[in-house]
Amino acid sequence: MHIFASISVLALLIFFHEAGHFLAATLQGIRVTEFSIGFGPAIIKKEFRGVTYSLRALPLGGFVSFPDDDKDSDITKDDPDLLSNRPISQRLFVISAGVIANLLIAWIVLCGQATFIGLPNQPNPGVLIVDVQQKQAAQISGLTAGDQILSIDGIALGTGQEAVEKMVNQIKRSPGKTLSLQKRTNGINEIIKLTPTDYLGDGKVGAQLQANFDGEMVSAKGFYEIINYTNEKFSNLLIKTIQGYKGLFTNFSSTSKQLSGPVKIVELGAQLSDQGASGLILFAALISINLAVLNSLPFPLLDGGQFTLIIIEALRGKPIPEKIQLWFMQSGFFLLVGLSILLIIRDTSQLEIFKQLTNK
Repeated sequence: MHIFASISVLALLIFFHEAGHFLAATLQGIRVTEFSIGFGPAIIKKEFRGVTYSLRALPLGGFVSFPDDDKDSDITKDDPDLLSNRPISQRLFVISAGVIANLLIAWIVLCGQATFIGLPNQPNPGVLIVDVQQKQAAQISGLTAGDQILSIDGIALGTGQEAVEKMVNQIKRSPGKTLSLQKRTNGINEIIKLTPTDYLGDGKVGAQLQANFDGEMVSAKGFYEIINYTNEKFSNLLIKTIQGYKGLFTNFSSTSKQLSGPVKIVELGAQLSDQGASGLILFAALISINLAVLNSLPFPLLDGGQFTLIIIEALRGKPIPEKIQLWFMQSGFFLLVGLSILLIIRDTSQLEIFKQLTNK
């Protein structure tokens, strides 16, 4: 059930992303030919008012098609309602609407949590291990998702985000140095040894950390507290996500190991949904923000890539030659498909059930 909930949330967020593009186009009177959720063969297909709506076999994706992309379209190239014939500002709005939709959905679900479910209770002492990377220092030391770290070298970490920052800073200052951690697992405390690896002078353990909340919620005291919590949580998730993607450019060899494909994302969603509604909401907000930031990158096939092409066209004062645009998109397609396949293979091989099968 947790896996199903994770997939459903992911598909719903993709739907909102594509709906952003669709609404931005239709509300401006721009022609649209298809609105699709998923890729591959169509399971359900229905045409309404000149637009084909379809649900396809692989729900982890989606697209909005325009007549501009259809060589067999009977609409003339000079039709004023084609996307390519609209002013730069309108086209940029259509392209960026998916990112705007995902950011808005993330804010709404966080606000909904604060309003109808409540705010997270005060954090417990220590830091919670959310995830560990394969064959990295954290896993080698015996740490697993769900473990709580209470102290390092006998010094208590404290609570909340300050505890997380304290642990991160201690790890960064200790490359190659063995640290003594007090770990709590299922109510049982023990001392383990952790030796951060040396990466460019900083310590690194390969673990995702967060404040140690017990999952209990308390009612908000008023509208101001709801908005304040929502804005703070939203901005915190957005900044951390941007910093993570920034690392792909400034520290690719290390950050690339943290890239997650569909399998890992679904697994993370299943783990968070195990914490109840609050965990599933956090997953929805986190993935929605990730979709927004990812699609903002200036890469082929992503919204950011198309946004960049339009900006270049505006600076040139004329459209980019079709051959160059086609090459740009095709190269992005093969890169994206190849990366997706590699991530799926890697993440699947790291699943616990796969390890059990291969060890038999």
